[in-house]
Amino acid sequence: MEIVRRVHQLAERYGVKMQQIALAWEWAKGVTAPIIGATKASHFDDAAGAFSVKLTEEDIAFLEEPYAPHKDRRRGGQ
Repeated sequence: MEIVRRVHQLAERYGVKMQQIALAWEWAKGVTAPIIGATKASHFDDAAGAFSVKLTEEDIAFLEEPYAPHKDRRRGGQ
């Protein structure tokens, strides 16, 4: 939940939606084809709006700091 809170904080700081912060983070990490799961035309508009969000290195570190990798049960490791 801490990561969700941090996404919310950055969304408020930038004046955008949380999903736009998430997409901006993916693009900053090199993901070029995120799976959006759009079911409405407005979802595409929201996704396109994420292009205007430029996260700083500090923003990215702020989002990633509480992340703890999960054990991959399919392979018996991380």
